[in-house]
Amino acid sequence: MTQTATEKAATEAVPPPRFTHREIMVTMSGLVIAMLLAMLDNMIVAPALPTIVGDLGGLNHLSWVTTGYVLASTAATPIWGKLGDLLGRRVTFLSSIALFLVGSALCGMSQNMGELVGFRALQGLGAGGLMVGVMAVLAEIVPPRDRSKYQGVMMAVMPVAMIGGPLAGGFITDHLNWRWAFYVNLPLGIVALVVCWFVLAKLPRNTSGKVRVDWSGAALLTVWITTLVLITSWGGTEYDWGSAVIIGLGVVTVVAFLAFVAVERRAAEPVMPLSVFANRNFSLAGALSFVVGFAMFGGVTLLPQFQQYVQGSSATNSGLLLMPMMLAAMVVSLAGGALISRTGHYRALPIVGSVLMSAGLALFATMGPDTSRTLTSSYMVLLGAGMGCLMQTTMLIAQNSAPLRDVGAATGAATFLRNMGGSLGVSILGALYTNTLADSFKSSAGSAAGGADSGSVAQMTPQMLRSLPDNVQKLFADAVSDGIDKAFVWGAAAAVVGIVVALFIRHVPLRGFDAPSDKGAGTDAAAAVPATATATATPTAPAAVAEGAGE
Repeated sequence: MTQTATEKAATEAVPPPRFTHREIMVTMSGLVIAMLLAMLDNMIVAPALPTIVGDLGGLNHLSWVTTGYVLASTAATPIWGKLGDLLGRRVTFLSSIALFLVGSALCGMSQNMGELVGFRALQGLGAGGLMVGVMAVLAEIVPPRDRSKYQGVMMAVMPVAMIGGPLAGGFITDHLNWRWAFYVNLPLGIVALVVCWFVLAKLPRNTSGKVRVDWSGAALLTVWITTLVLITSWGGTEYDWGSAVIIGLGVVTVVAFLAFVAVERRAAEPVMPLSVFANRNFSLAGALSFVVGFAMFGGVTLLPQFQQYVQGSSATNSGLLLMPMMLAAMVVSLAGGALISRTGHYRALPIVGSVLMSAGLALFATMGPDTSRTLTSSYMVLLGAGMGCLMQTTMLIAQNSAPLRDVGAATGAATFLRNMGGSLGVSILGALYTNTLADSFKSSAGSAAGGADSGSVAQMTPQMLRSLPDNVQKLFADAVSDGIDKAFVWGAAAAVVGIVVALFIRHVPLRGFDAPSDKGAGTDAAAAVPATATATATPTAPAAVAEGAGE
């Protein structure tokens, strides 16, 4: 253990690499493409799924095309983050891009649903490294004092993916072939790979030759994540909550989680260092990331249901109708990033963002068949503004609360918590929506259903609905509204918890890089470094975060 402590101290004493503004912008070009790949993939694939099922068969495996990808990327996120700390950002980030591209190519060549699900999981393993890699690389080349304006650009990629993805996916499916929904990743990924190969050459790498990978922790992490998501996905739908399968999965989840915590406490290089959670701001930022993921992703996935079934929009138009939310998120994210970089203050943003998100979700819970698209759009603006305040700020707080040598693991942990919140939000709120919809339709429709009994509700498509009698269409729209309202009530309740969490976050000054030789960094970076750090010859990461460490 003495040797490990010595190695850690030596690593922390190495100053971070200095990048000029021009070098950062060139690096950003590769990072933006990688972020776009990770966020665009599911959006492009979604419109192609009905065609894929028709071509490959295996309707019963349809959900696993998405679930396999999400599970793999969520489990891989903290592992990639820690590997970046151990091996260096460049090699791990390039490896994740390469793995994602291999998975994409294999998905496009799939001959049956089993192959597609397996290759989607492989693709998800690479995608987990893309998300955490982008943020970890950015954390290494830009000090927290200046990082928010660059992270704002990264967050602005999300509206492009959310709006452009379904449009591109629909066009590819209609005019080319569904396989190109996966092949389209290849040219973009190759460009990102080439750019990052050259621009990340300055990043430090592991030269000691000694790497301790926490394989036991990684395996246990994967087990309890998988079983937990399966519980929320299958409970009340595939199996009763009291069934042996669900109870068994619950036992495995608890045992694997406790074993994971025990292993991480003893591991020399834990895949998720529990020490970072000792910092109060990091724990609060992580909890807020989870709440944001739960409320935001769980809620947003249900909006197209309301738009298509109740407001009569097409699949393509429902994607376009999300534009007010995405544009608001982009504008607020960019403005918030610029504000943080100029003032150094960030504490108000998570509070305001949580309030706006809660208000938006609560207003969504009031929607009904008579709600206009204009009113729905105004609610979306509120939710989007809340998202813009929260997405980058929670990551910035988490990174600023961890030592530089653990910034990859901290980034992975924060991203993991948001993804877990999103996975559980989609599962739980989706289950609430589905069950309420079925119960409401069954109780109100009765014999008027014209053959569309509650058992067929889950398979109802907008096209099928329009072929039914007008009175049945109205009853189904009312049932959809009931399900949407109940799901958003719980989403809003989760967001209110986020307000409480945000109120306890303390303002800890954002650290900067003491880089007098870096003409591109200039005054802001130097001014942001605490006096205790600038007084030393080499600014160590622990010194930079000393103010926030014992909170």
